[in-house]
Amino acid sequence: MANKSNFTNEEWKKLLEAPLLAGFAVSAGDPSSFIGTLQEGMASAKALAAAKADPGADELIKAVVEDLLTPEGRTAAREGVRALAQGAKLEELKTRALNELAGTSKILAAKAPNEAGPFKDWLKQMAKLVAEAGTEGGFLGFGGVKVSDAERATLAEVDKTLA
Repeated sequence: MANKSNFTNEEWKKLLEAPLLAGFAVSAGDPSSFIGTLQEGMASAKALAAAKADPGADELIKAVVEDLLTPEGRTAAREGVRALAQGAKLEELKTRALNELAGTSKILAAKAPNEAGPFKDWLKQMAKLVAEAGTEGGFLGFGGVKVSDAERATLAEVDKTLA
């Protein structure tokens, strides 16, 4: 079973950033209103809490979640996402997030091949939860769709990146 000791500090930081980036890619692919952005952030937080509480969750996922729930882990992940976003135009954010997820996928394949599949599936699930978090379009929550075409396209890109 792979855990933090199987990775360099930089690789581990990439694993910590990955759950945030999975949701970030979807949010950047179709930016929401203020309320939608809050709902998307809450979806990511709920997914982390669910992984922590799941007795059947993969050990690597649990280790990442445990570390993300520490002040140091949260800070490292947020700083990584902030650095990724720094100086980027809105249309570049999704591409940058997907590129980072591709790098994480390579790290997993090299260092934790047995855990790579479950971890990538978890990241895909996080992206899906963010996409489904709010209603897109419409007026005051009426007439919108749960997942926009742009979000669907981004989910397909996340799937392809993590395949």
